[in-house]
Amino acid sequence: MSEPLAITADDVRDAARVIAGQVLRTPCAPSLVLSKLTGAEVWLKFENFQFTASFKERGAINKLARLTQAEREAGVAAMSAGNHAQAVAHHATRLGIRSVIVMPVNTPFTKVRNTRDLGGEVILHGETLADAFDYMQRELVEQGGMTLVHPYDDPYVMAGQGTIVLEMLADVPDLDTLVIPIGGGGLFSGNAIAAHDLNPKLRIVGVESAGYCSAYASIQGDPSLVRGGPTIAEGIAVKGIGKRTLPIIRAHADELVRVDEPSIERAVGLLANVEKVVAEGAGATGLAALLSDPARYAGRKIGLIVCGGNIDPRLLASVLLRQLVHESRLVSLSIEIEDSPGFLARVAGCVGTAGGNIVQVHHERLSAGSHAKRATLEMLVEAQDVAHANQIIAALAEAGHVVRRVHGGYGEFE
Repeated sequence: MSEPLAITADDVRDAARVIAGQVLRTPCAPSLVLSKLTGAEVWLKFENFQFTASFKERGAINKLARLTQAEREAGVAAMSAGNHAQAVAHHATRLGIRSVIVMPVNTPFTKVRNTRDLGGEVILHGETLADAFDYMQRELVEQGGMTLVHPYDDPYVMAGQGTIVLEMLADVPDLDTLVIPIGGGGLFSGNAIAAHDLNPKLRIVGVESAGYCSAYASIQGDPSLVRGGPTIAEGIAVKGIGKRTLPIIRAHADELVRVDEPSIERAVGLLANVEKVVAEGAGATGLAALLSDPARYAGRKIGLIVCGGNIDPRLLASVLLRQLVHESRLVSLSIEIEDSPGFLARVAGCVGTAGGNIVQVHHERLSAGSHAKRATLEMLVEAQDVAHANQIIAALAEAGHVVRRVHGGYGEFE
């Protein structure tokens, strides 16, 4: 006989009563453009609208609310490099509870500063999250007597996260599919338990980053599937699934899918351009799953959780520019020209007449081809789409300019 799961639907409903009024009841809205693009009816739950821009507040406040007076006086400890740290710091400070957050030494300074600004005491220790967790457990919990607020493998935290789907299904009761990101599994577990209690026929899909598919690897019994590596979905880049969350994932996931980095980048870009909202990589993975295989979800009424919006501005800028390149709205041209007065102006005029906007120009003489009187013009041009980019290139060729190389959304061609 299998052991009972860590939480029940009653735990989630109880959490909803506890956290009511302490976190934002975020909107759940349809997206006509994303629905048209994917072939599904797409509804977005904007958890990135929470005060700390993440769903993590729900689990944090549900855990903090259960502390005894002695535990409150001793304070709480957490390990995190991002959203969980800020959620614990914010709500602990609001409730008058001391919080100490252990972060790896390489945590970006902005996240350290934000956590401190929210009232948390930050200790930088270790190179990895595992190092930080070991230090926290030993020094703060076991020796210091503080209460651990785990980022995902805690029943109160899991139940708190599950309140999201209670709101979603109250707003849109006829959703037939939920696509939920999985890192450690707390978000998925709480919401899957609540969703299947309300509607056992709901299809629930778990989404992981391809390099950090810890749930899939555990179920397959093959740890080597977790390859690691760089990812923009840092919020779900967890190498080990939770001990309490894994049985719930086994029991309630109708499917586990893995999404690659280009799909996540595209999803971040679409949410910014279409919905005008900022989503971090982890928050966009649900949409990335739909974009990766739209036929699988076509015709379904799907709820996606935009679970966080804490993305570094420089990374967001890079992602958005890369998407312009992938869509051939930014095209790099390498043009062989005659190195004589007025020739650059003629090329620029040709691009302008064709409706292109020159973003950047580099005039290279020293590495030109076979003749000292020729030069190479490297030009970054903004176009409306791939068809317009092709029109610009054709106009240059028709005017007698030799376009040696084109680099845009469909690769590089000689």
